[in-house]
This record gives sequence, C-alpha cells and structure tokens, in this order.
Amino acid sequence: MVLFVFVFFSLLTTSSSSSLANDALVLTSLKQGFEFVDPVLQTWDVSNPGSVCSWVGIQCSRDRVTVLDISDMNLRGYVSKDITKLDGLVSLSLSGNNFTGEIELSNLSNLKFLNISQNNFTGGLDWDYSSLSELESFDANDNNFTAPLPLGVLKLVKNLKYLELGGNFFHGKIPSSYGSLINLEYLSLAANDLDGRIPGELGNLINLKELYLGYYSTFEGGIPKELGNLVNLVHLDMAMCGLDGSIPNDLGNLKYLHTLYLFGNRLTGSIPSRLGNLTSLVNLDLSNNALVGEIPAEFTNFQKLSLLNLNLNRLHGSIPDFVAGFTFLETLQLFMNNFTGVIPEKLGQNGRLQLLDLSTNKLTGTIPQYLCSSNQLQKLILFKNFLFGSIPEKLGVCTSLVKVRIGQNYLNGSIPNGFLYLPELNIVELQNNMLSGNLLENSGETSTKPVKLSQLNLSNNLLSGSLPSSISNFSSLQILLLSGNEFSGPIPVSIGNLRQILKLDLSGNAFSEELPPEIGKCSHLSYLDLSQNNFSGPIPSEISNIRILNYLNLSRNHLTHEIPKSIGSMKSLTGADFSFNDFMGKLPENGQFSYFDASAFAGNPRLCGSLLNNPCNVTTVMGKPEKVSRDLKLILALAFLICSLVFAVAAVVKAKSFKKVCSDKWKMTTFTKVGFSVADVLECMKDSNVIGRGGAGIVYVGKMPNGEEIAVKRLLGFANHSHDHGFGAEIQTLGNIRHRNIVRLLAFCSNSTTNLLVYEYMRNGSLGEALHGKKGGILGWDLRYKISIEAALGLCYLHFDCSPLILHRDVKSNNILLDSNFEAHVADFGLAKFLVDSGVSECMSAIAGSYGYIAPEYAYTLKVDEKSDVYSFGVVLLELITGRKPVGEFGDGVDIVQWAKRTTNCKKEMVINILDPRLSKIPMSEAMHLFFTALLCVQENSVERPTMREVVQMLSEFPRHSPSNSSTSSSSSTSSSSTSKFFQKQQEQELKKMGKEGKEMEFHKLPPVPDLLI
Repeated sequence: MVLFVFVFFSLLTTSSSSSLANDALVLTSLKQGFEFVDPVLQTWDVSNPGSVCSWVGIQCSRDRVTVLDISDMNLRGYVSKDITKLDGLVSLSLSGNNFTGEIELSNLSNLKFLNISQNNFTGGLDWDYSSLSELESFDANDNNFTAPLPLGVLKLVKNLKYLELGGNFFHGKIPSSYGSLINLEYLSLAANDLDGRIPGELGNLINLKELYLGYYSTFEGGIPKELGNLVNLVHLDMAMCGLDGSIPNDLGNLKYLHTLYLFGNRLTGSIPSRLGNLTSLVNLDLSNNALVGEIPAEFTNFQKLSLLNLNLNRLHGSIPDFVAGFTFLETLQLFMNNFTGVIPEKLGQNGRLQLLDLSTNKLTGTIPQYLCSSNQLQKLILFKNFLFGSIPEKLGVCTSLVKVRIGQNYLNGSIPNGFLYLPELNIVELQNNMLSGNLLENSGETSTKPVKLSQLNLSNNLLSGSLPSSISNFSSLQILLLSGNEFSGPIPVSIGNLRQILKLDLSGNAFSEELPPEIGKCSHLSYLDLSQNNFSGPIPSEISNIRILNYLNLSRNHLTHEIPKSIGSMKSLTGADFSFNDFMGKLPENGQFSYFDASAFAGNPRLCGSLLNNPCNVTTVMGKPEKVSRDLKLILALAFLICSLVFAVAAVVKAKSFKKVCSDKWKMTTFTKVGFSVADVLECMKDSNVIGRGGAGIVYVGKMPNGEEIAVKRLLGFANHSHDHGFGAEIQTLGNIRHRNIVRLLAFCSNSTTNLLVYEYMRNGSLGEALHGKKGGILGWDLRYKISIEAALGLCYLHFDCSPLILHRDVKSNNILLDSNFEAHVADFGLAKFLVDSGVSECMSAIAGSYGYIAPEYAYTLKVDEKSDVYSFGVVLLELITGRKPVGEFGDGVDIVQWAKRTTNCKKEMVINILDPRLSKIPMSEAMHLFFTALLCVQENSVERPTMREVVQMLSEFPRHSPSNSSTSSSSSTSSSSTSKFFQKQQEQELKKMGKEGKEMEFHKLPPVPDLLI
C-alpha cells in the first residue's frame, strides 16, 4: 500500500507523460475490482506504470491508452466506474468473462468500438449516450440485462453501424424510433423477451445488411411488409418468435438476401412466388409452420441455394425437377408434408448433397442413382413413403454415409454389396420393405472396417441365407434387429464378438441347430429374442453369464433338456418366455423363476414343477431344519454384534471431526462478488437450519448480514481419498457455469476436514417437494409446463454449450430447484462428469443416479452418454403430468415409466388416464404433447431418444394456449406471463401425424445450418 501511495504522488509530480501515467493508475484501480487476475494480468504492475503500453490487452497511441482488450480471460468481479476516466479509449472489449453487477459507461468521447458481450451484467443500458457520440459498434450480447430496450442509443444516429442486444432479457416492445438509426448495418434483438408488433419503421433502415429478431420473443401479428424496403439486406432471421399470417410478397425485393430463416412460427398461406426473385439466396428455411400449396416454380432461380428446409408444413404436389439442378445444394429437408410423385432423378448429381430427408410423405418411384455421386452424402432419410425398386448399387460404395433410414417403403431386390460395411455408417434402418437375397460376407478387400455401426434394423423383409461370420466386424453394434425374415442355418459363433450389443432380435426366422455358447460373451445384452425359429438342443449355461439381461424369449423352437438353474440367478431378468419347446425335467424354482408366470413355460409337456401345477415324481431331498435354524440364528447374532461395533466407532469419529471443524483454518474462494465472510457461512451450520440431505452432503439455509439468503452444502473433506463424494466435480463444473436455469455457485469454503459449497438460495425448494410434499397442489398446469421448459434449457446448456460438455448423471425432480418466482434451476452436480468427446459413451466405474430415474442401459451396462440424462428428464416430465413419484405407487417392480406406458398403451390421446387429479382446466393438446415428449425421452433404445436440444425445441415451440390465472395456485399467474415468453412453432396437425411414429422422426438441432444438423 505504501508503494502504491509513493508511486501515485510521484506520478502526480511528473509533468511528462502524465496522461499515460493516469491511465496506468486507472487500470490498476480497475484490476482491484477483478477476480482471478493471476496470471493473466500479471503484467499490470503498479510499481512500473511506465510499461503500461506493454501490459497485456493494452495498446497506446500518442501517450494515451487507446485500446483495452481483456476479452476471454475468464475474469470475474465487477467493472469499476473508474473505467470512464480512460477517456482516450477508441476500443474497449470486456467480452467472454464473468463480470457481474451493473455497468455504466460515459465520457468516452473517442470510443468507437465497445464489446461487453458474454458476461453476467445486469440492470439496463440506459446510459448517457451523448457522451459516447463516436460509437460505431456496440455489442452487449449474452448478458442478463432486464429492462426495456434502451432509447438512448438513438443519440448515436450519426455513427452507429453495429448494434447487438441479443441474448438478454430485454422486455417490452421494439421502439418504432429504432427505425431512425439509418446508418445501421447490423441489428440483433434476438433471444430476448420482447412482445408486441414488429414496427414497420424498421423498414427505414435501408443500409441494414443483417437483421436478427427471432427466438424467445413472442411478437404479435405478422411480418411487416415494410421489411421489403431493406434492399441491402443479406441475412434475415425471424425464426421462432410467434409470427402468424402470410409471408409478404415484398420480401421478394431483397435481391441481395443470402439467408432467410422464418422457421418455427405460425405462418400460413402459400409460399409467395416472388421469393423466386431472391437470386442470391443460399439458405432458405421455412420449416415448422402451416404453409400450404406447392413449391413455387419460380424457385428455379435459386442457383446459389445450399440449404432448403420446408419440412413440417402442409405442402403438397411434386418435388420439382429443378431442385436437382441446384449446383450448390447440400441440405434438402421436406419431411412431414404431403408431397407426391417421384424424387427427381438427377438429385445428387451436383456432387454436394450431404443431407436428404424426404420422410413421411407420399412419394413413389425409385431412389435416384446419383445421390452420392461424389461421396458427400452423410444422411439419407426416406422412411414412410411408397418407394419401390432396389437400393441403388452406388450406395454400396458411398463411404461418406453416416445414417440411412429408408424403412417402411416397398423396396425390393438385394442389399448392395458392401453397403452394410461402409466405414462411417452409424445407423441403418431398412425395416418393413421387401428386400431379399443374402447378407454377404465382408470381403476384407477394403482397408476400413464398419467400426462405427451402432444400430442395424433389417426386420420384416424377405432376407434369407445364413448370417455372415463377418458380422463380428460390427464392433460397436448396440442394436441388431433381424426379425421377420427367412434367415436359416446356425447363429455364427462370431456373434460372441459383439461385446457392445444391447438388443438382439432374431425372432421369426428359420435359424436352426444349437444356440452357440459364445452368445454368453455378449455381456451388455439387455434384450434377447430368439423366438419362432428352429433351434434345437439345450440352452447353453453360458447364457447366464449375461448378468444384465432384462428380457429373454426362446419360445416356439425345438429346444430340449432341462432349463439351466443358473438362469434363476440372473437378477436383472424381469421378462422371459420358454413356451412351446421340448424342455423336460423339473422346472427350477430358485431366484427369478419364482417371478415368471406359468404361461412362460406352456407347451412343454415334459416339464414339471410346482409352478406349473404339474408335480414331479421325484423325492426332494431336504436338509435338517433344526441345523439350518441354529446356523441362521448364529449368523444373525454375529451380524448384529458387528453392526453395533461399526456404529459405535463411526459415532466417535464423527464427534471428533465436528470438534475439529471449528478449530481448523478456513479458506473461502468466491465465484462472484459476495457480501459475507466464512464466519457468516459457518454460522448457518446448525441443525435447526437443515433443509435437505443428499448423496453428497447436508444442506443448510442461512441469512447473511446483508439480508441475502444462501444455501450451504456441507461435504466432509476427502483429501486423502480417491472419492470426494462429488465435491471435485461440483467445483470444476459449477465454477464456470453461467445460465439462468442453472443454480449459481457463489463460493466454496474449506479446511482440512470439511468442504462447503455456497449456493444462491431457492426459496420454493425442489420440484419434488412441490409435487409430492405436503403442499403438492400448489403447481398449476401452466406453471408445470413452464418448469419443464426451463429445466430442459438448463440441461441443454450443460450438454451443448459448456466446454467441455457436462453430463449431469442425477437428473430428478429433487435436483430441480424453484426460486421465489417458481423459475426452475438445475442443481446438484455431485455426480456430474465431463463429456470430453461428445457423442462417445463413457463407461463409469459405478452406477450413479437415483432409483426410478436411471436409464436402462445405465443400470445394466454402466455405459452412459447424454441420452441417460434425457431418460431421467423424461421421468421428471411424467412426474409433472401425473403428480406421482417415480417408484413406490405402482406395485413391486413397476415404475412410473412402465405404469404410464401400460395405462395409456403408449397413446398420447390416453394421457387423460394418468393426469394429476389435483389439476383443473388442463389444455388437452398441451397435456398430450408433454406426454408425447416424455415418451420419446424414456424410450428403451437410447439411440431413439431425442437430444436435450431437441427436447427444448419440442417443448418450447408447441403452439400453446394463452395461459390464464386459473391455475391451482397464486404463483401460477406468474407462470402465465413467463410462459408467453417462449417461442411457438409446431402445429397440432403435425403432432397428430406424428402419433406413435414419433420415435421415427428425424430431429434437427438449431440453428438449422448444415454443419450442425445431426
């Protein structure tokens, strides 16, 4: 401090370079408000102010600091008002940090470029812009500003060219006066909470090149025709913001337009033919609306088009041949319309096509020959049409293919040679066609192997011959469905090399000979169906090595001998069928056999046992009951004695640890500016303040001296152990997370034995308590739907926007917390793991999660990816719909997923049978949609589940009713206004089309540019 004062007075008495010295002092003052400054700002050394121009992020000109750029340095803290003293600044960038609090800039008369994006600034932007008169570029994207849009920026009319206010919580209407900012070339108000009409005055911004208004906002009315005056516009994005009405013809005036995104609205009418005037168009997405009519003939002018998405509308007619002539076409998605006729014969001849989805239409004819003419095609999706003919032979050498879904057509002929062994293939679905011929062996002539194929569905065709032994090359295969064909011969012993297989269905064929013992090596199998074949001989005892098998069907074969007793030890086996074989001898009664119904063994006349009401003529040898009884009593007595000793020792250790907690030195690390000390935190830790207990610790609530309420999670220190009960994971993940729907970590405190996590306090507790506690009726329907979207947004952020990506691993209603406004926040990352390589499953060392929420593949295989979180979230959705707990209310061995599916027969229209009786005035269309989304999330096959990004899209884009205040709680009125903030898109008519076929939909991520499509 003495050094600082000395330098300060020295600088004041120095006449030369005084302005630069003052700038150095200001920067040093700024640094004092920053946190985590070392080592990134180590060069900002107050003892050497003369070196200021060489400090990191600093540039000088004419003895003044003119550039301050500390972007992406992961700094925290606040920005002092002293920053306004740097009046020589021309460029200021604070972006990509974690600054909090309000920020106000003024008196920077030379400032031209200002970037404060990607922080946590709050408040508004109502500044004195007259003192920022030279500002040309202003970027405030991705903060937490909550106010009306600033009117002060109108004072920048002379110079302002770039204005980015998106990704915040600005509310209210777009000021019509924004139309006077005539020098603007870029304007983004996207992803806010705006409403009202889009002012036609924006059409006065004739210099505008990019305009972004979509996402989250809910505008009234349609697209202003005045936007057709923006003749210099290159990019127009008005997606998912509640627009209705027709597309104005005037948009056809935008001759320089490169990208037009209007997807996810409620637009009606036909596609204007005048859009054909947009000859510079590269990306056109009008999907997920209610457009009717045909594709305009004028679209033939789109010679630069790369992306054309018209899916999820009500379009009809044929696909014009000129589409095949688009030289640069990479993505064509027309799925879920009513298109008829044939697919253009020359489609793909341009050599650029990467994604083609024409599924769920009424197309006929054959699959074009040139779809993969230059090995660019990655996804071919044509299911649910009326296509016939053979699969083009050229697809057998299309090495770029990743996903092929052409089931439910009338395709015939054989599968092209080499097709199933393509190196990049991940999913192949050819089911429900009339394909014939044999599956050929992998020739081995290629240098690559099909190591990426995870799902192969050839069921319900006319395929014959034996299974090739090269099936073992599918080393990543998880699902193999071959049912309903004419395969014959034995199962090759190489089947045992499918070590990742989860589901194997060979039913309804003509397989014969004995079951290979090698099938027992498929240790991850949870579903095995070999029914309706000609298998003979005994059941190999090795099958009991599959410790996680959940379903086994061997019915309607010619199997003989006794059923192995070892099957009874397969505790995961909950469903089995051994009926109509030639089994003999006594049916085992041990283990799982006692749970199977007698019908599972019907049609085996030589099988006997008490379970079959067919007693065996065999004398059962019993042990001496007296000896057994004595031994049992002795074992129980010893067990009780040991448990008592363990508890006594634990009590002593715990007492000593508590005494030591208060004596050890504490250290507190904060992640934001806080108004409390370690002592204040420790004062909270009283038994009377306990509000919860979890797998990672005890949670206390406390009120700080400044009135702020906090939640403190206490975890015992595990410094000398490899397992820290989630502490390390929580610190690593929560410390860098910034999202409205993620619970915020304020600080953590620790000493040698104890770790404390300090969170913002959620006044309304957990969703689980709100649904299942004593006040379980407080959540009305609108509030429940809103919570579902907010929780989905939080999980989506973890899965897609964190770096590295994060897997929660314990999603449940008790880990979704509600603040004072009943806004949902995802909490408890004690089980979180980083997904270092997104898309690649991670094998954990132990099962983590909560009973009733664990996905099937997780519980049985310990193999998890983000789809495990999706399953758990689906269970939470069922809780919201039914008001029931995941387990404990449906009988032994039945959880909420099984109960809901059984009660509704997996039909969304039957959701009325499971709705929470405490709810009233439920919009049935919303209930059906929420249930439909839940069913997609809890599908047994993880591959078929949507991603959390797709879940967000499905929930938030559904055209909801106008929420009223008629919910069962006063808080529901809060949800009414909040719910209206979410964008609307998908029409109920389209959802009716989806029905039970929803699991076959191809979901698409946002934004809809080709390289982000799944």
